[in-house]
Amino acid sequence: MHIAVGCDHRGHNLKQLVIELLAEAKHDYKDFGTNSDEPVDYPDIAKKVGEAVAGGQYDYGILICGTGIGMSMAANKVRGIRAAMCHNTFGASRARQHNNANILCLSAEEGMESAPEIVNTFLTTEFEGGRHQRRVEKITEMECS
Repeated sequence: MHIAVGCDHRGHNLKQLVIELLAEAKHDYKDFGTNSDEPVDYPDIAKKVGEAVAGGQYDYGILICGTGIGMSMAANKVRGIRAAMCHNTFGASRARQHNNANILCLSAEEGMESAPEIVNTFLTTEFEGGRHQRRVEKITEMECS
């Protein structure tokens, strides 16, 4: 699996943990930054990761900021992206099963304890298709209007 990873300055520490998890699971990844605690604007990182995923260079993306909300909002502005802010494994599984989410957004402020399980759930859960496919297609149609 090819994963695009990015964070703002608030998510830097959690991003390092996520990268370790990806390496242990033998996933290929690219770090789109940032690589320090110096302030950056999260929409810039979300755009880079979103475009890389939407363009097909990466299977999924993982974005991290203080709450995860800003990254989710910004990434969802990129055509073809379905970014989901997930606080737990239930949300991560449903984001994949029902919404075919292609970017996972995490909150650095919620701590790092649950991140490994959330990331693993997101990356190993398949999209169910069926009735959910019709709904995802409607989301895609909305991008064109």
